[in-house]
Amino acid sequence: MICDTDPELGGAVQLMGLLRTLIDPENMLAPTNKTEKTEFLSFFYKFCMHVLTAPLLANTAEEKSVKDGVVGPPKIGAVCPDNFQTAQLLALILELLTFCVEHHTYHIKNYIMNKDLLRRVLVLMNSKHTFLALCALRFMRRIIGLKDEFYNRYIIKGNLFEPVINALLDNGTRYNLLNSAIIELFEFIKVEDIKSLIAHIVDNFYKALESIEYVQTFKGLKTRYEQEKDRQSQRLNRYRRDARAMEDDEEMWFNEDDDEEGEAVPPIEKSKPDDEFPDNYGKFIEAIKVKESEDKENLPKRTSSGSFKFTFTHSAAAANGANGANSKSVGSPPSPASPNSSSAKSTNSPATAMTKAGLVGLVDYPDDEEEEEEE
Repeated sequence: MICDTDPELGGAVQLMGLLRTLIDPENMLAPTNKTEKTEFLSFFYKFCMHVLTAPLLANTAEEKSVKDGVVGPPKIGAVCPDNFQTAQLLALILELLTFCVEHHTYHIKNYIMNKDLLRRVLVLMNSKHTFLALCALRFMRRIIGLKDEFYNRYIIKGNLFEPVINALLDNGTRYNLLNSAIIELFEFIKVEDIKSLIAHIVDNFYKALESIEYVQTFKGLKTRYEQEKDRQSQRLNRYRRDARAMEDDEEMWFNEDDDEEGEAVPPIEKSKPDDEFPDNYGKFIEAIKVKESEDKENLPKRTSSGSFKFTFTHSAAAANGANGANSKSVGSPPSPASPNSSSAKSTNSPATAMTKAGLVGLVDYPDDEEEEEEE
């Protein structure tokens, strides 16, 4: 493909199509061993890629100054003259490299970084053949289209937008394919909001692009840049506050905590001395014994007649006192000088007997009566 003597490079175009089909991972059959694809691509990049890119690297060789030996920027060299046949061959090589960027993400990335390939390709933006400059721009567009920060850092570090912007400014106000392709590249960066590239473009090239007003792409990049800068400043202000304000807020916070704790936590009572414990314990045991004795006295007792007799300590005495008073009021005559005092006493005795009998035999069960009849 490289050594094709045909001025139109008919054979080189066909060979490029075959090579593209060969290295396409989608056309590779699924092998039993999944590492065969990786091994094949590793073999291709190790032993074949340098042969494929040899014309490209030769035409973009670094120029060395004979006087002081300072290495200058890469440019189109004199090894292969910038004629139509060479430009067409380089365009075929760039087309194949663009395909590799899309399908061979890992291998082509390492190759581009090691060879600084994008910088060498962008030298072709200065070619007098527009189609070759478009091929170089398409190669960069595929790389940016991956939105890989590894590529973005490589572009920023190498300041690789400079040849693209120089080509745009050299094109002037001419509305052609090169102009539209470059503007589409920056429009993609704006729409996809690739922050690192936007910041790099605005910081380094906005003054040169500010005069372009027939499209709003570059003003949009500036707007995106300012919006992102405002967001970052707000985020920093959220965490970076005045030191005195922070101290005041902390003091208020601690004061609020103290107030809440003072309201919520009741005062702790002082514990009684240990000397009082035995006295309290003895009183507690005596109270329990008294209660148990009262409960025993209040239990019903079975009499000889079979009925149960209830005895009360305090309530029964009070009831007896009340019944005695009632009996006295009922049995006493209207005049104290009544001669029949003995009859009054005799009438009082049945009442007292009734009250006493009323305390006996409050519960009477039929079974007890049957037992008495049998006896």
